[in-house]
Amino acid sequence: MLAFVLLTGCIWMVLEICSIFYEKMRTQQFLSSLRLPELHDLGQVFHSAPAHTLAGIGALAVLIAYWLATRPKAVKPPCNLNMQSEEIENSGGARRSVLGDNPELLTHYYDDAKTMYEVFKRGLLITGDGPCLGWRKPDQPYEWLSYKEVIDKAECLGSGLIFQGSKPCPNQFIGVFAQNRPEWIIAELACYTYSMVVVPLYDTLGPGATRHIINTAEISTVICDRPEKAMALLQNVEKQETPGLKTIILMDPFDVSLVERGNKCGVQVQALRDIEALGRIHRRMPVPPRPDDLSIVCFTSGTTGNPKGVMLTHGNVVADFSGFLKVTEKVIFPRQDDVLLSFLPLAHMFERVIQSVVYLHGGRVGFFQGDIRLLPDDMKTLRPTVFPVVPRLLNRMYDKVFSMANTPWKRWLLEFAAKRKEEEVKNGIIRCNSLWDKLFFNKIQASLGGRVRMIVTGAAPASPTVLGFLRAALGCQIYEGYGQTECTAGSTFTTPGDWTASHVGAPLPCNYIKLVDVEDMNYFASKGEGEICIKGPNVFKGYLKDAARTAEALDEDGWLHTGDVGRWLSNGTLKIIDRKKHIFKLAQGEYISPEKIENIYIRSEPVAQLYVHGDSLQSCLVGIVVPDPEMMPSWASKRGFEGHYGDLCKDKGVKKAIMEDLVRLGKQNGLHSFEQVKDIYIHSEMFSVQNGLLTPTLKAKRPELREYFKEKLEELYSNISM
Repeated sequence: MLAFVLLTGCIWMVLEICSIFYEKMRTQQFLSSLRLPELHDLGQVFHSAPAHTLAGIGALAVLIAYWLATRPKAVKPPCNLNMQSEEIENSGGARRSVLGDNPELLTHYYDDAKTMYEVFKRGLLITGDGPCLGWRKPDQPYEWLSYKEVIDKAECLGSGLIFQGSKPCPNQFIGVFAQNRPEWIIAELACYTYSMVVVPLYDTLGPGATRHIINTAEISTVICDRPEKAMALLQNVEKQETPGLKTIILMDPFDVSLVERGNKCGVQVQALRDIEALGRIHRRMPVPPRPDDLSIVCFTSGTTGNPKGVMLTHGNVVADFSGFLKVTEKVIFPRQDDVLLSFLPLAHMFERVIQSVVYLHGGRVGFFQGDIRLLPDDMKTLRPTVFPVVPRLLNRMYDKVFSMANTPWKRWLLEFAAKRKEEEVKNGIIRCNSLWDKLFFNKIQASLGGRVRMIVTGAAPASPTVLGFLRAALGCQIYEGYGQTECTAGSTFTTPGDWTASHVGAPLPCNYIKLVDVEDMNYFASKGEGEICIKGPNVFKGYLKDAARTAEALDEDGWLHTGDVGRWLSNGTLKIIDRKKHIFKLAQGEYISPEKIENIYIRSEPVAQLYVHGDSLQSCLVGIVVPDPEMMPSWASKRGFEGHYGDLCKDKGVKKAIMEDLVRLGKQNGLHSFEQVKDIYIHSEMFSVQNGLLTPTLKAKRPELREYFKEKLEELYSNISM
């Protein structure tokens, strides 16, 4: 709109000036005057110009000045985007970030915040008695605990634990078995205040894994949220499966019968508030940890076998988020007024690291109500500025937007607007106040609260198409990282200003990355491809009481072997191209990486989940597809198929249409013929943690999927053979 006004003003001004010249000169004189005017000529023109012409020129000058002052500015990258990492001499091809201050790897960002305990203390110093942790009841505003209140409660809880026999040292493990809520953070800080170690128990872990963690970590005290969880823990003790568990501390109210049941099997069941009250009476001075002390044992869910206890020190966690701060420091630095909505599991390090950055700078963390269906309402109420997400949620946002464009005309307009904004993004401009935002994207921005300035995604591959669209539509900076629990959370991160997709950024300043040969898959480091290996102060110390698996993950030189396969791009960023751990060979000898294929197929509009299967006795691949209950009906209707979700899943025509869409995506993304599925089964029930087909981090449990669908897979192969 501004450009149109400027153009109109320019044309009008030129016409006015031309008319003056025409009136003052004869035609021949006018033609001879088509040259750069002298200064005295210009002065004469302005002197003789009518008032309305001068007013127009003045208005145009004001418009130009306003445009120059308010025009969108590109994000200035902190480094040359054509060289985001550099190779280290005599290192076997290892690369490091170009954003570090010196050749040494970054261990911390602030001298007064080298442990997680000091992180909270620094937040208190910055904000004084400002808000820290928030929660809400249905249809109510958020209520807040201040930093002083949080630290006071943590000291009281920690003192109460010590009074009851816990030891203030890094050998004391305390279990936390709860959904995201303020008491989770208070329990965590209580442990850090007295050098104890947090051991999260997943909300969705099966009973077998829970028993394994309690026994492996020798946990005698578990802090949990609901009586139902306490009942499950007591059942394990009653069966003598977790004999070391002696105390269960509950956040929520509970019945006296639970206490009596605990007494019968030698377990104290107590209220969290009572332990805090006990600690307030018997208050202890803090026993702060050192950077090398253990802070958390985070048991990775694992797709096979028992979970592995990843041992992370305070220094590991601090180094990891310090790398993030270093990369973004000149572009989008955390602020005291930042607000984060916590809904990703606190038992996973991705959420914990992002939250730590907020606490470090005196920001606020508000917790969702516990029901993911109420998340949109929580977003609108809290209005966060920082939003950590997993790619699955981004995919759903993308699909939701395009599902609303339910006619060819609406879809064309949406795509046109997105392309216009994507052009701005390519030029480094990220904003939410353009004409296209007002016309098309304000609703999706408002659905996130209207204040989000930074989104961080990780934990799984993100679709380049989805990232590109949402960077334009949401008008905020979206960053992607890559890592795993064994390197705390992240090891690479998007460089500010590089809004190209299809890679996961450059190495963080806290670690080196190198690629090593994977001969079976024809990936060679000499060609810039291979298994991703990470080394630095953010890399874990090993698996708890599991020397064998530690030796598999960490080599003698301290390099973490991730099992992921990457490729260095010409600009020094890393692209994830394959997965080493789940590869298998078809009967004809071709190696297959099913996760690579699944990451391509998952972009099919009607598909919510899928499992690609094959083995060495078969010459082709088959798949199990779970359609999205929300997207499937409208997608099918556009293709002439009507009916309820369950009926559509049984429709052979729908199956054929989905199959064709998968093959189309495969061809677009360069899959070989042997990498395409040859038949699929449409399954109407979602894979979930509850039915044992997903890990608590929502990754596919491939052995369980293979067993669960054994008969269907055999039937698919039988049909192909026929």
